[in-house]
Amino acid sequence: MSLIPTTILTGFLGSGKTTLLKRVLSEAHGQKIAVIENEFGEENIDSDILVSDTNEQIIQMSNGCICCTIREDLRVTLQLLAAKRRKGLLDFDRIVIETTGLADPGPVAQTFFMDDEIAETYLLDSILTLVDAKHAAQQLNDRQEARRQVGFADQIFISKADLVSPEELDALQHRLKHMNPRAPQKVVHFGEVALSEVFDLKGFNLNAKLDIDPDFLKEDDHDHVHGEDCDHPSHQHEHEKAHDHEHGEHCDHPSHQHDEGHHHHHDDDVKSFVFRSDKAFDPAKLEDFLGAIVNIYGPRMLRYKGVLNMRGTERKVIFQGVHQLMGSDLGPMWADGETKMSKMVFIGIDLPKDILLQGLEQCLV
Repeated sequence: MSLIPTTILTGFLGSGKTTLLKRVLSEAHGQKIAVIENEFGEENIDSDILVSDTNEQIIQMSNGCICCTIREDLRVTLQLLAAKRRKGLLDFDRIVIETTGLADPGPVAQTFFMDDEIAETYLLDSILTLVDAKHAAQQLNDRQEARRQVGFADQIFISKADLVSPEELDALQHRLKHMNPRAPQKVVHFGEVALSEVFDLKGFNLNAKLDIDPDFLKEDDHDHVHGEDCDHPSHQHEHEKAHDHEHGEHCDHPSHQHDEGHHHHHDDDVKSFVFRSDKAFDPAKLEDFLGAIVNIYGPRMLRYKGVLNMRGTERKVIFQGVHQLMGSDLGPMWADGETKMSKMVFIGIDLPKDILLQGLEQCLV
């Protein structure tokens, strides 16, 4: 039997997760979807669509979708659903897990890699993060959980964009891109998203495509060495000349400012950086180094991925990870005439960029 694809839906309070879920649960899309909801959620979906005074944890919708709340832990719920599906008691094609507004999607994602029984039944497809444009700047300034959710995302949906000015929206998108250049951003009206943009995104696939926003890398080439430091014109005050902008790490972009308008240096702790080299990696050295890094910084490493040129193989080596969990695979052959280039992106909380970049340099042949 093929694996059951699973999507993790996360996002700030009021960002439209419930709207999106209601659509998934009530629309006639012909897919049978099981939604797992953290029932200590702030805005429970049940009162609107579900019969709430039932003791049964699993409720079947008219369109064939299923909704259930987590009482124990996620593993138990996933195992229960899989068992009922095997026995023919439930029929569903995929799963959506809604995390509460302030939850960290990390442990949820890890469940799919750490537990053999879960890994043999389910396939983690992607983490979707909804961002409320109106309140995002404040939430990102105040709450690390909100920043983590952005760092984990494979796809970012920005809702309530009609409530902010085009400049504010641009500032927000720029800020999100620095935190997570991997995740495409899409502005959506309420939670209205085509299901094709929600499912089968293959964010956790080990494929040879490293989706880093191309503008991010372009900026990277002329502006700053490895892509994390911020020298966007909108990060500068009028009176500041670029060369005063010491390495650019402290960002003064409007979306990093508090509403009072006084200049407040807001440097997000969730950041990304890119490592690139056209030299080959020494496999043993790289494995040792990455193993050590993940051991020390794993809890602060949200997502990382690379397409690597390794000595001793004519194929691309692909690796990716979440926190301490790292996986790698042999990808396709390097094409004739293709420059063998290693590219890696790291997204994490206050990661020691210099240590990582120097360490990676030392793993090159």
